[in-house]
Amino acid sequence: MDQPKLNEQSPVIKLAIDLLSRASVTPADAGCQKLMAERLAAVGFSNESMVFDDTTNLWSRRDANVTKTKLNTSSDDNNNDLVFCFAGHTDVVPAGNLELWNTPPFEPTIIDGMLYARGAADMKGSLAAMIVATERFVQDHPDHQGSITYLITSDEEGPFINGTTKVIDTLEARNEKITYCIVGEPSSTNTVGDVVKNGRRGSISATLTVKGKQGHVAYPEHVKNPIHLAMPALTELSQETWDNGNDYFPATSFQLSNLNSGTGATNVVPGHITALFNLRYSTELNDEIIVERVEAILNKHQLDYDIQWTFNGKPFITEHTHSKHGFLNAVSQAIFTVTGNETELSTSGGTSDGRFIAPTGAQVIELGPCNATIHQVNESVACDDLEKLVDIYYHCLFNVLCTHKH
Repeated sequence: MDQPKLNEQSPVIKLAIDLLSRASVTPADAGCQKLMAERLAAVGFSNESMVFDDTTNLWSRRDANVTKTKLNTSSDDNNNDLVFCFAGHTDVVPAGNLELWNTPPFEPTIIDGMLYARGAADMKGSLAAMIVATERFVQDHPDHQGSITYLITSDEEGPFINGTTKVIDTLEARNEKITYCIVGEPSSTNTVGDVVKNGRRGSISATLTVKGKQGHVAYPEHVKNPIHLAMPALTELSQETWDNGNDYFPATSFQLSNLNSGTGATNVVPGHITALFNLRYSTELNDEIIVERVEAILNKHQLDYDIQWTFNGKPFITEHTHSKHGFLNAVSQAIFTVTGNETELSTSGGTSDGRFIAPTGAQVIELGPCNATIHQVNESVACDDLEKLVDIYYHCLFNVLCTHKH
């Protein structure tokens, strides 16, 4: 069917279309954060733009009404220390081959109840739902406990060096903490809210270069073939049991992603082989243990090697608490209130900016729309899912800032 006129659309769809119309390919923001900041300022938020190199970030905050009469000073002080954060990103991945899109990727189009555009699911739909939910919540509960904040970056889909991690460094330097955080990444599988990420595995990558001696294949006595030398060690690394996982995480996975060696000639033994590999690891391990164990295996095979490590993020987990007011319970109850369905907890998938927020002590949960089309051509999100997401985010705010007790 044809796209409805704007005045026939709901607030969340209107805002989503406005955000999706902006071609904010990493690290560009294309005015998305300015639009969000204007909406938040209208309901009492103070906005701070943090620009690091080529990346624009938004830190926005609305504090509790401290003038509210307190019947229980100690309890209210504790609750007013709560900082609820919505985190996300305005940048999107490139659209790719435009000929493969049924509709232009930055001209959002609604067809049969689905909103098509680059970033619809990852994650401008979530951003629109966050803003509309916050506006409604503040209107209904202007004297809420605690503070509501937004941490928005334009560097999540790129090198992630000037985005959330830099904002967190700034906040930590001035002792500005986040208590609870919802990251709007597309966590759902079949229906909105059916899966939330209550943690993520850690990620560590390495570039391994094993050295040999180049020469003619007809004179093996004069060469040292680095491919032959490296294979037993790489095989052992791939077959190693790193851990058995735990209640929240599967066993750690080691994966070779690239092997490169040779001159292109069949009669030349190469001088080196380069292997790229990654480990996605559970809370049973840490970076130091992984480095030590990998290098012990390489040394056992008496290899002449260089290795460069890249530390992408540590694992984190938000666990169930015994209190019925725990954050995970508050989010799960919000989902059940709106959808009538229980949610499944998961730590699968790649990394997210939650890895920068969790180490500060914040409890982090990822909750967003279905992820079936993210980073694909014809990326889309169901309009009904965005409406439900508004209600879920609203109830998350209510459950934490209107009913939460320490």
